Amino acid sequence: MTSEPSTIAGSDAQLRTLAEELLAERELIIASNRGPVEFTIGADGTLSAQRGSGGVVTALSAVSRFVELTWIAAAMTDGDRRVAAEAGTERVKAPTTDDRLYLRFVVTPRNVYQRYYNVFCNPLLWFLQHYMWNTPRTPNISRAIYEAWEGGYVPVNRAFAEAVLQEAAGQQAPPYVMVHDYHLYLVPGEVRRQLPEAIIQHFTHIPWPDPRYWELLPRFMRHAIYTNLVAADVIGLQTMRDVRNFLHCCEAFIEGAEVDYRRSTVWYDGHLTHVKHYPISIDAQGLTALAASEEVQRYEEALAPLFEGRTIVRVDRSEPSKNILRGFRAYELLLQRYPEFHGQVTFLAFIVPSRTEINLYQTYTDEIFELVDEINDEYGTADWQPIHLFFENNYEQAIAAMRHYDVLLVNAVIDGMNLVAKEGALVNTRNGVLVLSEAAGAFEQLGEYALPVAPADIEGTVRALHAALIMPEADRRRRAQALRRRVSQEDITTWLETQFRDLLTLA
Repeated sequence: MTSEPSTIAGSDAQLRTLAEELLAERELIIASNRGPVEFTIGADGTLSAQRGSGGVVTALSAVSRFVELTWIAAAMTDGDRRVAAEAGTERVKAPTTDDRLYLRFVVTPRNVYQRYYNVFCNPLLWFLQHYMWNTPRTPNISRAIYEAWEGGYVPVNRAFAEAVLQEAAGQQAPPYVMVHDYHLYLVPGEVRRQLPEAIIQHFTHIPWPDPRYWELLPRFMRHAIYTNLVAADVIGLQTMRDVRNFLHCCEAFIEGAEVDYRRSTVWYDGHLTHVKHYPISIDAQGLTALAASEEVQRYEEALAPLFEGRTIVRVDRSEPSKNILRGFRAYELLLQRYPEFHGQVTFLAFIVPSRTEINLYQTYTDEIFELVDEINDEYGTADWQPIHLFFENNYEQAIAAMRHYDVLLVNAVIDGMNLVAKEGALVNTRNGVLVLSEAAGAFEQLGEYALPVAPADIEGTVRALHAALIMPEADRRRRAQALRRRVSQEDITTWLETQFRDLLTLA
């Protein structure tokens, strides 16, 4: 790993050069539902700000070290709304950094935001794009969904577009506009109609289903989503599979669209859209520093007794798409089939609570706890517990565990990317083996050095876990080093650089 810091330093310099070249004449506006800073109001009425977490915030905020940018986000808290009210039509300086990062909040009535976010975006679009519907029974496109579209999704997207236009009004040249995720599919078209010279990109972080699955949505919704998206100059998706699906959907749903599969473009209404894959990654430099921190080391010491034998680790949100139950079933069969692993192979599961207000998620979480108890009751002894379940949002603890896995299980039903696979590969110190779902976006980059599993294949998962546990050390080392090298070289900075290079060609 000695080469990683110099590689990252080089990437940082490249990002500076690209950002300065890209934004020499045009400014950058970013739009996403959740922003880089969240404000809260204390008991004494004072405002406090907390920097957002995650690779996207890290990467995009990093640009403000070199050039000025404005980030437009929904006012999600009372603190956000107060900041927006005090700012009026002006943007505000992000208070948690000395960078040249400015914020502009989109404020919509609470009932409108509720319909947009909690009825249409989640769970409707999220479930659709993760193939999570039990299609003979759900979804039921009811009057409430129509109202959530007409009185939630459409007006919030228009409000975001209006905020972009307000920000662009004070700029000398039409800006670059980078729009993020499934919350804002209508924004590119709304901006294009008012600001035709803007250079617009939309990036979707979650999977893109094939046309037949999208046909579960009413035609007018599909038509609006697709025609507004292809008003962008660049559509960014996670994988080549997503790109192919998007192109197929444009051909199926947009009458008159000319789809070029070889060039990966869509020509519609006199406008050319480039459809590209940009596999998102992690902040390799930041994660390497965190993994060496005193806080992570304290968790390593606390967890050390659990690492005395061999260890299987998983880190996931508690949601059905992560396929946690099948992973535990595979481990149960492993113990049943190989008694020599009793007391020797421990499963550590770090599960983060997720969307507890959705009944399906709560039921799934209950089933996780029930299955863990069942396996521990069946195979546990006074001296050994097969599964240790940590149900909390504790990132440092999860990183500490991933430093010591012998096997990392990532068997998601479907994922846009899955950054756990990349985080684990980077920080692990035991030449651990990655067992990776072929349906995770990360498989396109990492599958060559992982043990592949089909997400519904419990038998195959048992065999993969067994193969990982008995794999010769030389093979383990070869795979682990290759994974670490690939993640280090294709980090979050590279993800952003690639997009900037493509936008530069359009200026």
